[in-house]
Amino acid sequence: RVYGRNAAAVSEALRGAVAHLPVEINPRQPRRNSFEVSLVKEDGSTVELWSGIGKGPPRKLKFPEPEAVVEALKSSLA
Repeated sequence: RVYGRNAAAVSEALRGAVAHLPVEINPRQPRRNSFEVSLVKEDGSTVELWSGIGKGPPRKLKFPEPEAVVEALKSSLA
């Protein structure tokens, strides 16, 4: 539930920041106990916007603030 709640918050923030941005949550089976956000560009390349794999404990460090992911997205698109 925690992962789903955080994924929803991040996807909502991304959609609010960039109009018509397609956002997919877990297009493939996710890694256990991990939370990552990636940007797949039109040319097929992938840019990691945020990863919580090396973070924590505490568990809350594994999840990003939505604003931090939006800033990473904007800098990757610039």
